[in-house]
Amino acid sequence: MIDVIIAGGGPTGLWLASELRLAGVHVVVLERLTEPTRQSRGQGLHTRSVEMMDQRGLLGRFLAVSEKFQAGGLFGGIVKPWPDRLDTAHPYGLATPQPVTERLLNERALELGTEIRRGCEVTGLSQDEDGVNVELADGTRLRSRYLVGCDGGRSVVRKQLGVGFPGEPSKVETLLGDMEVTADPATIAAVVAEVRKTQLRFGVVPAKDGDEGTYRVVVPADGVAEDRATAPTLDDFKKQLREFAGTDFGVHSPRWLSRFGDATRQAERYRVGRVLLAGDAAHIHSPTGGQGLNLGVQDAFNLGWKLAAAVNGWAPEGLLDSYHAERHPVGARVLENTRAQITLLGAEPGPTALRELFSKLMDFEEVNRYVTELITAVGIRYDFGEGHELLGRRMRDLKLKQGRLYELMHGGRGLLLDQTGRLSVAGWADRVDHVVDVSEELDVPGVLLRPDGHVAWAGADQQGLLDRLPAWFGPAVS
Repeated sequence: MIDVIIAGGGPTGLWLASELRLAGVHVVVLERLTEPTRQSRGQGLHTRSVEMMDQRGLLGRFLAVSEKFQAGGLFGGIVKPWPDRLDTAHPYGLATPQPVTERLLNERALELGTEIRRGCEVTGLSQDEDGVNVELADGTRLRSRYLVGCDGGRSVVRKQLGVGFPGEPSKVETLLGDMEVTADPATIAAVVAEVRKTQLRFGVVPAKDGDEGTYRVVVPADGVAEDRATAPTLDDFKKQLREFAGTDFGVHSPRWLSRFGDATRQAERYRVGRVLLAGDAAHIHSPTGGQGLNLGVQDAFNLGWKLAAAVNGWAPEGLLDSYHAERHPVGARVLENTRAQITLLGAEPGPTALRELFSKLMDFEEVNRYVTELITAVGIRYDFGEGHELLGRRMRDLKLKQGRLYELMHGGRGLLLDQTGRLSVAGWADRVDHVVDVSEELDVPGVLLRPDGHVAWAGADQQGLLDRLPAWFGPAVS
């Protein structure tokens, strides 16, 4: 029997597969598409995702094909300078087109031994106490110990589970696509600058992942389509471009065309028995702020080691349920801030006045930092109960006497950073690495990090450490 089947081979599913493979879990990824998509909806990685890439030794691959950017307080079309003293060693994002991200994560998953089956569409499922039966469109039946739906906003897995997906439907819709233009760049830039004075949901810019002369076109749609699964036509783009800009810029030869809305929904539960949801299958929202892809891979980062612990038999009681407990509130906060952002992007007098006020507020360093931490996810703190101020926070990359903290986390295991040399993880050495080293950036004698880098314990007391180890890493072994 397969250990884990992942429905969906996008960034979320591929990242989850790699996390599971680090722990030796037998993973099969089922992807409906026969070939990787050329559509590039996700345009980059925010700071927390950059940190994750570094924690798993992948950052070099992404830096080689990406451009760094710093846009503090990138909120509702308002851009401010990057705030000072952000709690990270990676104070930047990466402009990485989604097809590139998928290619790199696909390569990583294959290197670790993931089995990826394309052209396989999940159509049904059932589960019992021991496993999950998965039905495919071609009549094939598979069985696994667990199933994770990473199959997008129209998730078949979520629908088959009967999990509620409450929220609001799209009220506004936007056309998005890559295509060639005949207008000269100077004219395009001048017209776009004028239109964006009043309409921030408009843009015609060179496509980062396209051939020379290919532009990324973003323009408000004429209402909300009844069937949003149907791609718009080039004529739809021309019509809307003329409506807002007075010209269609001579657009032609589209590479791909799509539409997106501001529908905002979240799954009521991220787990039902042996079936879990992650990424867009668990939450959808406006793409404003570029958080969608990042939220999904961060779901997978939280879930991966916990699901691996369940498969490998050492997960303490409640560990797998902590995935929903920790990530559902994070998803809810993203839905809240994207609702606010889509309001700020409105062209009516009310949203315009609100955007001007919000822009002035973001000139305050504390506000700018708060908003930047919100968008980049570096401000997340999980509720681990009472304790040290670091408890529940993710640890930034620290400079150590013998290297860097993130260099020690590539294997996806727990980590005790011991600055005293007197602590011990005897009994948990098969799950937790013990590193004796010092950092001028850390003012606590020792920290226990989960595989996702969040602080599970901080202090100097061995008994306190022994009290916390079983809660996250199961019983000790002799």
